[in-house]
Amino acid sequence: MKTWIRSLLAVGAMMVAGSAAAEAKDVLRIGSEGAYPPFNMIDKDGKLQGFDIDIANALCAEMKVECVFVTQDWDGIIPGLLAKKYDAIVASMSDTPERRKAVAFSNKYYSNMLRFAAPKGTKLAPTAEGMKGKTIGAQRATIAAQYARDKFKGAEVKVYDTQENAWLDLAAGRTDAVLADMLVAYEWLQSTDGANYAFLGEPFDIDDKISIAVRKQDKELVKKLNAAIDAIRANGTYQKINAKYFPFDIY
Repeated sequence: MKTWIRSLLAVGAMMVAGSAAAEAKDVLRIGSEGAYPPFNMIDKDGKLQGFDIDIANALCAEMKVECVFVTQDWDGIIPGLLAKKYDAIVASMSDTPERRKAVAFSNKYYSNMLRFAAPKGTKLAPTAEGMKGKTIGAQRATIAAQYARDKFKGAEVKVYDTQENAWLDLAAGRTDAVLADMLVAYEWLQSTDGANYAFLGEPFDIDDKISIAVRKQDKELVKKLNAAIDAIRANGTYQKINAKYFPFDIY
């Protein structure tokens, strides 16, 4: 084959490859639990849904990357990130000093407070004295579980692998109250299963910021996520997602 023909074919191949590369999006792998409605849960078709998932998709669209979701049990969600099973955790995770020893965090994408849920009409008082001798349920390895142990030392604190299992034990009468993220409790109390239950007392204001966790070395990813959070707040996308799940602002 003549040299000029080979050169022309090579140039054409490079142009096709370049065009394909331009069209292909970078991938951002997102880890989430899938057992924390309304923030992340598995629908009847086996797909991840919820506020966290919608926010992640909006951030990926803003960053012009493709979101790929990986489900992971809560207990292993940070080890999974460190093992590079995914690049970021979007799973309603609180930004805490303890977790910052292992991972880095973006700016918050919503705020949280803790609140008790208990049977309607209960005479319990949500105080250290009032909960003495009672059983409090909470999800394991969460702010709620730690707060219950720290502030209600006279109570038995039972922890569960998922928030859903904590609600099941409350409904079965195996706990007297559940301490949980207020927004998660709000969702459950609106459901058929939570119809006979109500908030107990006022929220515990713990200034809990919910953020996206990434590996410490991924500083550029943190910057991109922060810029994307600011962008979806500014362009109204965040507010539309918020309104889909809550009749009030959770930011």
